[in-house]
Amino acid sequence: MPSTSVTLARDTNQALGIGQLAIDFMGGALGSGPSQAVLDRTRLFHTDSVLCGLSALALGTNAPHVLRDEALGYTCDDPSRAAFVFGSNQGVFAEKAIVANCAAVREWDSNGTNFGYRPEHGHTAGEFGHNDFYPVVVAACQQRELDGATALRAMVLHDEVRGRLAEVFSLKSHKIDHVVHGAIASAAVYGALMGATAEEIESAIGMFVAHYVPWRAIRAGKQLSDSKGASAALSTEAAVLCAKRSMAGFRGPRDVFRNPEALWRFFEPTTHGAERWKETGDSPFDLVLSHSGDDFAVMGMHFKLGLYEHQSAGALQAVIDMVASHPELVADGCKAIERIEIVAYEPAFGIIGNPAKKDPRTRQSADHSMAYIVATLLRKASEATSAELTAGPAASGNAHLWKALMLMPSDYEVGEGAIFHPLARALMERIDFRHGGPDYDAKYPDGIPTSLLVHTTDGRTVESGLVMYPGGHARNTTVDLQDVLDHKFALMAALALPDGEDAGALVERLNALPESTPHDVALLYDVEVAQRPYQD
Repeated sequence: MPSTSVTLARDTNQALGIGQLAIDFMGGALGSGPSQAVLDRTRLFHTDSVLCGLSALALGTNAPHVLRDEALGYTCDDPSRAAFVFGSNQGVFAEKAIVANCAAVREWDSNGTNFGYRPEHGHTAGEFGHNDFYPVVVAACQQRELDGATALRAMVLHDEVRGRLAEVFSLKSHKIDHVVHGAIASAAVYGALMGATAEEIESAIGMFVAHYVPWRAIRAGKQLSDSKGASAALSTEAAVLCAKRSMAGFRGPRDVFRNPEALWRFFEPTTHGAERWKETGDSPFDLVLSHSGDDFAVMGMHFKLGLYEHQSAGALQAVIDMVASHPELVADGCKAIERIEIVAYEPAFGIIGNPAKKDPRTRQSADHSMAYIVATLLRKASEATSAELTAGPAASGNAHLWKALMLMPSDYEVGEGAIFHPLARALMERIDFRHGGPDYDAKYPDGIPTSLLVHTTDGRTVESGLVMYPGGHARNTTVDLQDVLDHKFALMAALALPDGEDAGALVERLNALPESTPHDVALLYDVEVAQRPYQD
Protein backbone atom coordinates (compact mmCIF):
# COMPACT_ATOMS: atom_id res chain seq x y z
CA MET A 1 0.00 0.00 0.00
CA PRO A 2 1.55 3.36 -0.99
CA SER A 3 2.45 5.80 1.75
CA THR A 4 0.08 8.69 2.39
CA SER A 5 2.56 10.83 4.34
CA VAL A 6 6.09 12.21 4.35
CA THR A 7 8.30 12.04 7.44
CA LEU A 8 10.71 14.90 7.95
CA ALA A 9 13.15 13.33 10.39
CA ARG A 10 14.70 15.35 13.19
CA ASP A 11 18.19 14.88 11.73
CA THR A 12 17.21 16.52 8.43
CA ASN A 13 16.67 20.10 7.29
CA GLN A 14 12.95 20.25 8.13
CA ALA A 15 12.44 23.82 6.94
CA LEU A 16 13.68 22.82 3.50
CA GLY A 17 11.55 19.68 3.72
CA ILE A 18 8.40 21.69 4.47
CA GLY A 19 9.15 23.88 1.46
CA GLN A 20 9.60 20.93 -0.87
CA LEU A 21 6.50 19.17 0.42
CA ALA A 22 4.43 22.32 -0.07
CA ILE A 23 5.58 22.62 -3.68
CA ASP A 24 5.04 18.93 -4.40
CA PHE A 25 1.64 18.86 -2.70
CA MET A 26 0.34 21.84 -4.63
CA GLY A 27 1.81 20.42 -7.85
CA GLY A 28 0.03 17.09 -7.38
CA ALA A 29 3.32 15.21 -7.23
CA LEU A 30 2.47 13.27 -4.06
CA GLY A 31 -0.08 10.46 -4.16
CA SER A 32 -3.79 10.88 -4.76
CA GLY A 33 -4.26 13.98 -2.62
CA PRO A 34 -6.73 14.67 0.18
CA SER A 35 -9.99 12.73 0.28
CA GLN A 36 -13.38 14.32 -0.32
CA ALA A 37 -14.07 14.19 3.43
CA VAL A 38 -10.95 16.27 4.08
CA LEU A 39 -11.90 18.79 1.41
CA ASP A 40 -15.47 19.03 2.69
CA ARG A 41 -14.38 19.66 6.28
CA THR A 42 -11.85 22.29 5.21
CA ARG A 43 -14.53 24.03 3.14
CA LEU A 44 -16.76 24.27 6.22
CA PHE A 45 -13.92 25.71 8.31
CA HIS A 46 -13.29 28.33 5.63
CA THR A 47 -16.98 29.30 5.43
CA ASP A 48 -17.10 29.50 9.23
CA SER A 49 -14.03 31.73 9.37
CA VAL A 50 -15.19 34.17 6.70
CA LEU A 51 -18.62 34.64 8.29
CA CYS A 52 -16.93 35.28 11.63
CA GLY A 53 -14.72 37.89 9.97
CA LEU A 54 -17.48 39.67 8.03
CA SER A 55 -19.73 39.86 11.08
CA ALA A 56 -16.87 41.25 13.18
CA LEU A 57 -16.47 44.04 10.64
CA ALA A 58 -20.22 44.66 10.51
CA LEU A 59 -20.34 45.21 14.26
CA GLY A 60 -17.48 47.69 14.13
CA THR A 61 -14.91 45.81 16.21
CA ASN A 62 -11.76 47.82 16.62
CA ALA A 63 -8.69 45.91 15.41
CA PRO A 64 -10.26 44.58 12.18
CA HIS A 65 -11.30 48.11 11.21
CA VAL A 66 -7.94 49.65 12.09
CA LEU A 67 -6.11 47.05 9.99
CA ARG A 68 -8.62 47.16 7.14
CA ASP A 69 -8.35 50.95 6.94
CA GLU A 70 -4.58 50.61 6.97
CA ALA A 71 -4.70 48.04 4.17
CA LEU A 72 -6.88 50.28 1.99
CA GLY A 73 -4.14 52.88 2.24
CA TYR A 74 -1.76 50.51 0.43
CA THR A 75 -3.59 50.34 -2.87
CA CYS A 76 -2.21 48.20 -5.67
CA ASP A 77 -3.57 48.19 -9.20
CA ASP A 78 -1.18 45.54 -10.55
CA PRO A 79 -3.31 42.35 -10.70
CA SER A 80 -0.25 40.14 -10.22
CA ARG A 81 0.46 41.79 -6.87
CA ALA A 82 -3.00 42.74 -5.58
CA ALA A 83 -5.39 41.03 -3.18
CA PHE A 84 -8.61 42.20 -1.58
CA VAL A 85 -9.85 42.91 1.93
CA PHE A 86 -13.28 41.83 3.12
CA GLY A 87 -16.01 44.02 1.66
CA SER A 88 -13.96 45.73 -1.05
CA ASN A 89 -12.93 45.32 -4.70
CA GLN A 90 -10.01 47.74 -4.33
CA GLY A 91 -6.72 45.91 -4.86
CA VAL A 92 -4.17 46.25 -2.05
CA PHE A 93 -0.80 44.68 -1.38
CA ALA A 94 -1.23 41.04 -0.42
CA GLU A 95 0.32 41.22 3.04
CA LYS A 96 -2.04 44.09 3.91
CA ALA A 97 -5.12 42.19 2.76
CA ILE A 98 -3.90 39.21 4.75
CA VAL A 99 -3.31 41.08 8.01
CA ALA A 100 -6.71 42.77 7.78
CA ASN A 101 -8.67 39.65 6.87
CA CYS A 102 -6.92 37.35 9.36
CA ALA A 103 -7.61 39.87 12.14
CA ALA A 104 -11.30 40.00 11.24
CA VAL A 105 -11.54 36.21 11.11
CA ARG A 106 -10.04 35.86 14.57
CA GLU A 107 -11.79 38.76 16.30
CA TRP A 108 -14.77 36.82 17.70
CA ASP A 109 -12.61 33.82 18.68
CA SER A 110 -15.43 31.72 17.24
CA ASN A 111 -13.77 29.75 14.45
CA GLY A 112 -11.92 26.43 14.39
CA THR A 113 -9.49 25.12 16.98
CA ASN A 114 -6.89 22.35 17.22
CA PHE A 115 -5.31 20.83 20.30
CA GLY A 116 -2.19 19.14 18.89
CA TYR A 117 -3.02 15.48 19.53
CA ARG A 118 -1.93 12.50 17.39
CA PRO A 119 -1.28 9.60 19.77
CA GLU A 120 -0.73 7.00 17.05
CA HIS A 121 2.56 8.75 16.28
CA GLY A 122 3.29 9.70 19.89
CA HIS A 123 2.77 13.35 18.95
CA THR A 124 0.78 14.82 21.83
CA ALA A 125 2.38 18.21 22.50
CA GLY A 126 -1.11 19.68 22.82
CA GLU A 127 -0.48 23.12 21.32
CA PHE A 128 -3.48 25.27 20.47
CA GLY A 129 -4.13 26.73 17.07
CA HIS A 130 -6.96 28.13 15.00
CA ASN A 131 -8.15 28.23 11.40
CA ASP A 132 -7.29 31.91 11.08
CA PHE A 133 -5.02 31.75 8.06
CA TYR A 134 -7.17 31.02 5.00
CA PRO A 135 -6.85 34.66 3.80
CA VAL A 136 -3.19 33.84 3.06
CA VAL A 137 -4.32 31.27 0.51
CA VAL A 138 -7.03 33.45 -1.01
CA ALA A 139 -4.65 36.40 -1.40
CA ALA A 140 -2.10 34.25 -3.22
CA CYS A 141 -4.77 32.75 -5.46
CA GLN A 142 -6.08 36.22 -6.28
CA GLN A 143 -2.59 37.29 -7.32
CA ARG A 144 -1.96 34.19 -9.43
CA GLU A 145 -5.51 33.90 -10.83
CA LEU A 146 -6.00 30.42 -9.37
CA ASP A 147 -9.34 28.69 -8.95
CA GLY A 148 -11.28 27.64 -5.86
CA ALA A 149 -10.27 23.98 -6.06
CA THR A 150 -6.62 25.06 -5.88
CA ALA A 151 -7.41 27.38 -2.99
CA LEU A 152 -9.17 24.62 -1.06
CA ARG A 153 -6.24 22.25 -1.55
CA ALA A 154 -3.86 24.94 -0.29
CA MET A 155 -6.06 25.47 2.78
CA VAL A 156 -5.74 21.75 3.54
CA LEU A 157 -1.96 22.12 3.26
CA HIS A 158 -1.86 25.12 5.57
CA ASP A 159 -3.87 23.30 8.23
CA GLU A 160 -1.63 20.26 7.78
CA VAL A 161 1.66 22.08 8.39
CA ARG A 162 0.24 24.20 11.20
CA GLY A 163 -1.63 21.32 12.82
CA ARG A 164 1.25 18.85 12.74
CA LEU A 165 3.67 21.37 14.23
CA ALA A 166 1.16 21.84 17.06
CA GLU A 167 1.35 18.10 17.74
CA VAL A 168 5.13 18.00 18.17
CA PHE A 169 6.07 21.26 19.89
CA SER A 170 4.26 23.11 22.65
CA LEU A 171 4.99 26.80 22.21
CA LYS A 172 2.78 27.82 25.14
CA SER A 173 4.99 25.81 27.50
CA HIS A 174 7.74 28.30 26.75
CA LYS A 175 5.46 31.38 26.77
CA ILE A 176 5.66 31.69 22.98
CA ASP A 177 2.38 32.42 21.23
CA HIS A 178 0.83 29.55 19.30
CA VAL A 179 0.51 31.61 16.11
CA VAL A 180 4.16 30.82 15.28
CA HIS A 181 3.03 27.48 13.84
CA GLY A 182 0.50 29.21 11.62
CA ALA A 183 3.02 31.79 10.46
CA ILE A 184 5.47 29.07 9.42
CA ALA A 185 2.69 27.38 7.47
CA SER A 186 1.82 30.73 5.88
CA ALA A 187 5.37 31.24 4.64
CA ALA A 188 5.37 27.75 3.15
CA VAL A 189 1.94 27.81 1.51
CA TYR A 190 2.12 31.39 0.25
CA GLY A 191 5.55 30.67 -1.18
CA ALA A 192 4.41 27.48 -2.90
CA LEU A 193 1.39 29.21 -4.45
CA MET A 194 3.51 32.13 -5.64
CA GLY A 195 6.14 29.92 -7.31
CA ALA A 196 8.92 30.03 -4.72
CA THR A 197 11.63 27.37 -4.64
CA ALA A 198 12.06 25.09 -1.63
CA GLU A 199 15.20 27.05 -0.71
CA GLU A 200 13.28 30.34 -0.80
CA ILE A 201 10.57 28.88 1.46
CA GLU A 202 13.26 27.61 3.83
CA SER A 203 14.74 31.10 3.90
CA ALA A 204 11.34 32.66 4.64
CA ILE A 205 10.70 30.27 7.53
CA GLY A 206 14.17 30.93 8.94
CA MET A 207 13.71 34.67 8.61
CA PHE A 208 10.38 34.65 10.41
CA VAL A 209 11.62 32.48 13.29
CA ALA A 210 14.79 34.55 13.68
CA HIS A 211 13.10 37.97 13.60
CA TYR A 212 9.41 37.84 14.47
CA VAL A 213 8.54 35.30 17.19
CA PRO A 214 5.71 36.65 19.43
CA TRP A 215 5.53 36.00 23.17
CA ARG A 216 2.37 35.19 25.08
CA ALA A 217 2.64 38.60 26.73
CA ILE A 218 -0.11 39.54 24.29
CA ARG A 219 -2.49 37.31 26.28
CA ALA A 220 -1.44 38.33 29.79
CA GLY A 221 -3.36 40.63 32.09
CA LYS A 222 -6.79 40.86 33.66
CA GLN A 223 -8.40 42.62 30.69
CA LEU A 224 -7.18 41.60 27.23
CA SER A 225 -6.26 43.99 24.40
CA ASP A 226 -6.50 44.01 20.60
CA SER A 227 -3.14 42.22 20.46
CA LYS A 228 -4.75 38.97 21.57
CA GLY A 229 -7.17 38.80 18.64
CA ALA A 230 -4.75 40.14 16.06
CA SER A 231 -1.78 37.94 16.95
CA ALA A 232 -2.25 35.50 14.06
CA ALA A 233 -2.76 38.38 11.64
CA LEU A 234 0.34 40.33 12.64
CA SER A 235 2.58 37.26 12.64
CA THR A 236 1.28 36.08 9.29
CA GLU A 237 1.79 39.52 7.76
CA ALA A 238 5.43 39.18 8.78
CA ALA A 239 5.65 35.63 7.41
CA VAL A 240 4.28 36.68 4.02
CA LEU A 241 6.72 39.58 3.88
CA CYS A 242 9.49 37.08 4.64
CA ALA A 243 8.32 34.95 1.71
CA LYS A 244 8.27 37.98 -0.59
CA ARG A 245 11.75 39.05 0.50
CA SER A 246 13.14 35.56 0.04
CA MET A 247 11.71 35.40 -3.47
CA ALA A 248 13.35 38.78 -4.15
CA GLY A 249 16.74 37.40 -3.16
CA PHE A 250 17.06 38.03 0.60
CA ARG A 251 18.38 34.99 2.49
CA GLY A 252 17.32 34.15 6.03
CA PRO A 253 18.93 31.60 8.37
CA ARG A 254 19.06 28.08 6.98
CA ASP A 255 17.94 24.87 8.69
CA VAL A 256 16.19 26.82 11.46
CA PHE A 257 14.65 23.83 13.27
CA ARG A 258 18.16 22.51 13.99
CA ASN A 259 19.64 25.95 14.64
CA PRO A 260 20.99 25.77 18.22
CA GLU A 261 20.01 29.37 18.97
CA ALA A 262 16.54 29.34 17.46
CA LEU A 263 13.57 28.69 19.72
CA TRP A 264 13.23 24.93 19.09
CA ARG A 265 16.58 23.75 20.44
CA PHE A 266 17.00 26.69 22.79
CA PHE A 267 13.91 25.66 24.77
CA GLU A 268 14.19 21.91 24.18
CA PRO A 269 17.92 21.24 23.78
CA THR A 270 18.83 18.02 22.01
CA THR A 271 22.24 17.87 23.68
CA HIS A 272 23.08 18.35 27.35
CA GLY A 273 24.37 21.21 29.47
CA ALA A 274 26.71 23.67 27.82
CA GLU A 275 26.94 21.40 24.76
CA ARG A 276 23.54 22.55 23.62
CA TRP A 277 25.29 25.50 21.97
CA LYS A 278 27.15 23.24 19.60
CA GLU A 279 26.18 23.25 15.95
CA THR A 280 25.65 19.49 16.05
CA GLY A 281 22.27 18.17 17.13
CA ASP A 282 18.84 17.31 15.83
CA SER A 283 15.61 19.23 16.12
CA PRO A 284 13.45 18.10 19.06
CA PHE A 285 10.95 16.21 16.87
CA ASP A 286 10.16 14.24 13.75
CA LEU A 287 7.41 15.80 11.64
CA VAL A 288 4.91 13.58 9.81
CA LEU A 289 2.92 15.40 7.13
CA SER A 290 0.08 13.77 5.20
CA HIS A 291 -0.35 14.27 1.47
CA SER A 292 -3.13 11.81 0.59
CA GLY A 293 -6.19 10.09 2.01
CA ASP A 294 -8.20 10.89 5.13
CA ASP A 295 -5.54 11.34 7.80
CA PHE A 296 -5.05 15.10 7.62
CA ALA A 297 -4.70 17.40 10.62
CA VAL A 298 -7.92 19.23 9.73
CA MET A 299 -9.90 16.07 10.51
CA GLY A 300 -8.92 16.44 14.16
CA MET A 301 -9.79 20.14 14.41
CA HIS A 302 -12.87 21.31 16.27
CA PHE A 303 -15.70 23.68 15.41
CA LYS A 304 -17.02 26.24 17.85
CA LEU A 305 -20.80 26.13 17.94
CA GLY A 306 -21.07 29.79 18.80
CA LEU A 307 -18.86 32.39 20.41
CA TYR A 308 -16.89 31.05 23.40
CA GLU A 309 -13.41 30.01 24.41
CA HIS A 310 -13.15 26.39 23.27
CA GLN A 311 -11.80 25.27 26.65
CA SER A 312 -15.33 25.89 27.95
CA ALA A 313 -17.01 23.60 25.40
CA GLY A 314 -17.24 20.67 27.84
CA ALA A 315 -19.02 22.84 30.38
CA LEU A 316 -21.38 24.16 27.72
CA GLN A 317 -22.32 20.63 26.67
CA ALA A 318 -22.87 19.74 30.32
CA VAL A 319 -25.16 22.75 30.83
CA ILE A 320 -27.09 22.01 27.64
CA ASP A 321 -27.62 18.37 28.59
CA MET A 322 -28.73 19.33 32.11
CA VAL A 323 -31.14 21.96 30.83
CA ALA A 324 -32.65 19.34 28.52
CA SER A 325 -33.17 16.85 31.34
CA HIS A 326 -33.91 19.34 34.16
CA PRO A 327 -35.55 22.44 32.64
CA GLU A 328 -36.85 23.37 36.09
CA LEU A 329 -33.30 24.48 36.99
CA VAL A 330 -33.55 27.52 34.73
CA ALA A 331 -37.17 28.43 35.45
CA ASP A 332 -38.00 31.76 37.10
CA GLY A 333 -34.55 33.28 36.63
CA CYS A 334 -32.62 30.17 37.74
CA LYS A 335 -33.85 30.57 41.33
CA ALA A 336 -33.53 26.83 41.90
CA ILE A 337 -29.74 27.02 41.47
CA GLU A 338 -27.92 27.62 44.71
CA ARG A 339 -24.38 26.76 43.63
CA ILE A 340 -22.58 25.38 40.57
CA GLU A 341 -19.32 23.43 40.66
CA ILE A 342 -17.31 23.11 37.45
CA VAL A 343 -14.31 20.80 37.40
CA ALA A 344 -11.88 20.77 34.47
CA TYR A 345 -8.29 20.26 33.41
CA GLU A 346 -5.24 22.41 32.92
CA PRO A 347 -4.81 24.50 30.83
CA ALA A 348 -8.55 25.29 30.86
CA PHE A 349 -8.42 26.24 34.53
CA GLY A 350 -5.43 28.52 34.03
CA ILE A 351 -6.76 30.20 30.90
CA ILE A 352 -10.43 30.79 31.74
CA GLY A 353 -10.50 30.22 35.50
CA ASN A 354 -8.43 33.14 36.72
CA PRO A 355 -10.38 34.75 39.62
CA ALA A 356 -10.15 38.10 37.82
CA LYS A 357 -12.22 36.56 35.04
CA LYS A 358 -15.22 36.62 37.39
CA ASP A 359 -15.41 40.35 36.75
CA PRO A 360 -14.92 40.73 32.99
CA ARG A 361 -15.34 44.25 31.67
CA THR A 362 -14.49 43.76 28.00
CA ARG A 363 -15.66 41.27 25.39
CA GLN A 364 -12.16 39.80 25.05
CA SER A 365 -12.11 39.07 28.78
CA ALA A 366 -15.70 37.84 28.96
CA ASP A 367 -15.18 35.26 26.23
CA HIS A 368 -12.20 33.94 28.22
CA SER A 369 -14.16 33.61 31.48
CA MET A 370 -15.61 30.19 32.28
CA ALA A 371 -17.89 31.77 34.87
CA TYR A 372 -19.25 34.34 32.43
CA ILE A 373 -19.72 31.87 29.56
CA VAL A 374 -21.64 29.36 31.69
CA ALA A 375 -23.64 32.05 33.47
CA THR A 376 -24.65 33.60 30.16
CA LEU A 377 -25.74 30.26 28.70
CA LEU A 378 -27.90 29.72 31.79
CA ARG A 379 -29.26 33.25 31.50
CA LYS A 380 -30.27 32.58 27.91
CA ALA A 381 -31.86 29.27 28.92
CA SER A 382 -33.87 31.08 31.58
CA GLU A 383 -35.15 33.47 28.90
CA ALA A 384 -36.01 30.73 26.40
CA THR A 385 -39.52 29.42 25.96
CA SER A 386 -40.46 25.96 27.13
CA ALA A 387 -40.95 24.99 23.48
CA GLU A 388 -37.38 25.98 22.67
CA LEU A 389 -36.06 23.95 25.57
CA THR A 390 -37.94 20.81 24.55
CA ALA A 391 -37.84 21.05 20.75
CA GLY A 392 -35.54 18.12 20.01
CA PRO A 393 -34.39 14.67 21.14
CA ALA A 394 -31.50 14.11 23.51
CA ALA A 395 -30.28 11.48 21.04
CA SER A 396 -29.23 14.32 18.74
CA GLY A 397 -26.80 15.57 21.36
CA ASN A 398 -29.41 18.21 22.14
CA ALA A 399 -28.57 20.02 18.90
CA HIS A 400 -31.81 21.97 19.27
CA LEU A 401 -30.45 23.58 22.44
CA TRP A 402 -27.09 24.35 20.87
CA LYS A 403 -29.09 26.29 18.28
CA ALA A 404 -31.63 27.88 20.61
CA LEU A 405 -29.00 29.02 23.13
CA MET A 406 -26.13 29.71 20.72
CA LEU A 407 -23.78 32.34 22.15
CA MET A 408 -23.39 35.18 19.70
CA PRO A 409 -21.67 38.59 19.69
CA SER A 410 -24.67 40.23 21.36
CA ASP A 411 -24.02 38.02 24.39
CA TYR A 412 -20.64 39.71 24.90
CA GLU A 413 -21.66 43.31 24.38
CA VAL A 414 -20.64 45.68 27.17
CA GLY A 415 -23.77 46.75 29.02
CA GLU A 416 -26.62 45.46 31.17
CA GLY A 417 -27.95 43.34 28.32
CA ALA A 418 -24.92 41.06 28.35
CA ILE A 419 -21.61 41.52 30.23
CA PHE A 420 -23.27 43.43 33.08
CA HIS A 421 -26.61 41.61 32.95
CA PRO A 422 -27.84 41.30 36.56
CA LEU A 423 -28.75 37.62 36.26
CA ALA A 424 -25.45 36.73 34.61
CA ARG A 425 -23.56 38.58 37.35
CA ALA A 426 -25.59 36.86 40.07
CA LEU A 427 -25.01 33.42 38.54
CA MET A 428 -21.28 34.09 38.24
CA GLU A 429 -21.12 34.55 41.99
CA ARG A 430 -22.65 31.09 42.44
CA ILE A 431 -20.04 29.37 40.24
CA ASP A 432 -17.03 27.61 41.71
CA PHE A 433 -14.53 26.56 39.03
CA ARG A 434 -11.71 24.30 40.16
CA HIS A 435 -8.91 22.20 38.74
CA GLY A 436 -9.66 18.47 38.61
CA GLY A 437 -6.04 17.44 39.10
CA PRO A 438 -4.12 14.60 37.42
CA ASP A 439 -7.22 12.53 36.61
CA TYR A 440 -8.59 15.32 34.44
CA ASP A 441 -5.25 16.48 33.08
CA ALA A 442 -4.46 12.98 31.80
CA LYS A 443 -7.55 13.04 29.58
CA TYR A 444 -6.50 16.22 27.75
CA PRO A 445 -5.88 16.87 24.86
CA ASP A 446 -7.67 13.69 23.80
CA GLY A 447 -10.86 15.36 25.00
CA ILE A 448 -12.08 18.35 26.97
CA PRO A 449 -12.68 16.63 30.32
CA THR A 450 -15.22 18.61 32.31
CA SER A 451 -17.90 17.83 34.86
CA LEU A 452 -20.57 20.02 36.36
CA LEU A 453 -22.60 19.75 39.56
CA VAL A 454 -25.59 21.91 40.34
CA HIS A 455 -26.66 22.21 43.98
CA THR A 456 -30.28 23.27 44.22
CA THR A 457 -32.08 25.35 46.81
CA ASP A 458 -34.17 22.32 47.80
CA GLY A 459 -31.12 20.22 48.66
CA ARG A 460 -30.65 18.20 45.48
CA THR A 461 -27.44 17.72 43.52
CA VAL A 462 -27.69 17.33 39.76
CA GLU A 463 -24.56 15.90 38.14
CA SER A 464 -23.52 16.03 34.50
CA GLY A 465 -21.02 13.22 34.63
CA LEU A 466 -17.73 13.54 32.76
CA VAL A 467 -17.97 15.28 29.39
CA MET A 468 -15.08 14.43 27.06
CA TYR A 469 -16.21 15.20 23.52
CA PRO A 470 -18.71 18.08 23.45
CA GLY A 471 -20.52 19.33 20.38
CA GLY A 472 -18.08 20.63 17.78
CA HIS A 473 -15.26 18.37 19.00
CA ALA A 474 -13.74 16.26 16.23
CA ARG A 475 -14.54 13.07 18.15
CA ASN A 476 -18.11 14.00 19.06
CA THR A 477 -20.59 11.56 17.54
CA THR A 478 -23.86 12.77 19.09
CA VAL A 479 -24.46 16.40 18.07
CA ASP A 480 -25.70 16.94 14.50
CA LEU A 481 -22.76 19.12 13.47
CA GLN A 482 -24.01 20.18 10.05
CA ASP A 483 -27.40 21.17 11.47
CA VAL A 484 -25.83 23.38 14.15
CA LEU A 485 -23.27 24.87 11.76
CA ASP A 486 -26.01 25.76 9.28
CA HIS A 487 -27.73 27.68 12.08
CA LYS A 488 -24.49 29.43 13.08
CA PHE A 489 -23.72 30.34 9.47
CA ALA A 490 -27.20 31.81 8.98
CA LEU A 491 -26.90 33.94 12.12
CA MET A 492 -23.41 35.20 11.29
CA ALA A 493 -24.29 35.94 7.66
CA ALA A 494 -27.39 37.90 8.74
CA LEU A 495 -25.19 39.97 11.07
CA ALA A 496 -22.64 40.57 8.33
CA LEU A 497 -25.01 41.83 5.64
CA PRO A 498 -27.30 44.86 5.57
CA ASP A 499 -30.93 44.17 6.47
CA GLY A 500 -32.83 42.65 3.57
CA GLU A 501 -29.78 41.13 1.88
CA ASP A 502 -29.79 37.40 1.12
CA ALA A 503 -27.74 35.77 3.89
CA GLY A 504 -28.36 32.32 2.45
CA ALA A 505 -26.81 33.34 -0.86
CA LEU A 506 -23.64 34.46 0.92
CA VAL A 507 -23.34 31.10 2.67
CA GLU A 508 -23.92 29.29 -0.63
CA ARG A 509 -21.27 31.42 -2.32
CA LEU A 510 -18.66 30.52 0.30
CA ASN A 511 -19.63 26.86 0.35
CA ALA A 512 -19.22 26.76 -3.44
CA LEU A 513 -15.48 27.44 -3.18
CA PRO A 514 -14.47 24.09 -4.78
CA GLU A 515 -16.36 25.03 -7.96
CA SER A 516 -15.21 28.68 -8.02
CA THR A 517 -13.43 30.04 -11.08
CA PRO A 518 -10.41 32.35 -10.75
CA HIS A 519 -12.80 35.25 -11.35
CA ASP A 520 -15.04 33.98 -8.52
CA VAL A 521 -12.03 33.75 -6.19
CA ALA A 522 -11.05 37.31 -7.06
CA LEU A 523 -14.51 38.48 -5.97
CA LEU A 524 -14.97 35.98 -3.13
CA TYR A 525 -14.82 38.54 -0.34
CA ASP A 526 -16.42 41.42 -2.25
CA VAL A 527 -19.69 41.76 -0.35
CA GLU A 528 -21.47 44.73 1.14
CA VAL A 529 -20.81 44.70 4.88
CA ALA A 530 -23.42 46.06 7.26
CA GLN A 531 -22.72 48.78 9.81
CA ARG A 532 -24.37 47.80 13.08
CA PRO A 533 -24.08 49.44 16.51
CA TYR A 534 -22.10 47.40 19.00
CA GLN A 535 -20.52 48.24 22.34
CA ASP A 536 -17.27 46.29 22.38
